Amino acid sequence: MQGTAYTYDPDARTGSVLLDDGTPVPFDAAAFDAGGLRLLRPGQRVRIEVTGEGADRRVVLVTLQTF
Repeated sequence: MQGTAYTYDPDARTGSVLLDDGTPVPFDAAAFDAGGLRLLRPGQRVRIEVTGEGADRRVVLVTLQTF
């Protein structure tokens, strides 16, 4: 699944991703760390893995989208 980095707090390593339909989905430090990233800037295209549905949906892995 793909999305766009929407928010990112470098101190907490948490933030949110916007799905292509505009839905924001949060991610925690564990999801950020699992992707091996050091920094994330709003607007970057990312690849994500999610779990849950509806209000319980959250990102469990976030990495940079590469082509």
